[in-house]
Amino acid sequence: MASVAKFFCLALLLAVSLLASSGNAQLSANFYATSCPNLLTIVRNQMTQAVNNELRVAAVMLRLFFHDCFVNGCDASVLLDDTATFTGEKNAAPNQNSLRGFVVMDNIKTRVEAACNATVSCADILALAARDGVVLRGGQSWTVPLGRRDARTASQAAANNQLPAPGSSLATLVNVFSNKGFTARELTVLSGAHTIGQARCTNFRSRIYNETNIAAAFATTRRANCPSTGGDANLAPLDSTPNRFDNTYYTDLVARRGLLHSDQELFNGGSQDAAVRAYSNDSASFLRDFAAAMVKMGNLSPLTGTSGEVRRNCRRIN
Repeated sequence: MASVAKFFCLALLLAVSLLASSGNAQLSANFYATSCPNLLTIVRNQMTQAVNNELRVAAVMLRLFFHDCFVNGCDASVLLDDTATFTGEKNAAPNQNSLRGFVVMDNIKTRVEAACNATVSCADILALAARDGVVLRGGQSWTVPLGRRDARTASQAAANNQLPAPGSSLATLVNVFSNKGFTARELTVLSGAHTIGQARCTNFRSRIYNETNIAAAFATTRRANCPSTGGDANLAPLDSTPNRFDNTYYTDLVARRGLLHSDQELFNGGSQDAAVRAYSNDSASFLRDFAAAMVKMGNLSPLTGTSGEVRRNCRRIN
């Protein structure tokens, strides 16, 4: 009996040990407290410099984080360059000639590596950079749980299939976000990320020329910089205050001034009208709920423990 008890005790200890080192390990805000104590300061300083140089960087990094997390989890797979033997996600349809921020990531990673060599993952740096960009444009801060590791793989097919398109219907948006564990309300609050940044003409041309649930003066204004043909890369702000993280996105939707079809779908006689109206009237509620939803997004299938690796260069595996 003693030998049997000893066997089960050892088995239990082994199971606990394996769990602690597995990909299911918990993220922690203090993960780098000892190994890289200046991490948060380094990232914030680099983001401050980048945003001061180009205000749009805040939106760029937020979008980069979203496009990473929605494809096989927050694992920095979106940062991997294509090679002769490797196909990444950068040239997937939602990302090609659209996703930016890679040089900003390179610069932050270089500074972090100089301070804490081979210690901090690109996935964690991106999570921090996205948060800092929001805060630098006036949004509410949140605590970023850390401890993610970087993927050694990427999936262009998943990027093509799992990221919502600017022409998506409300039903499609609800389904896409539901597949990632988000409620319809969380879809609506995360869409508020469009309170900063800009979109390319090719992504809103059809709306401003063909749709009827759009304010006439707004459509006319946008047509001036987005001709019916050509000018695909011309930019327009996603809301009326594109450099300030506030609830103007929602007041614009109520006024039928959503730039993208997928934006206006949130306020078009459907299930999210009440949520949009509520956020349009309560900025504090939006900022608070957005911060909470971003923590949840950062928890999408992270690699932890011994899974993946800590890349020394965010663009390629070690």
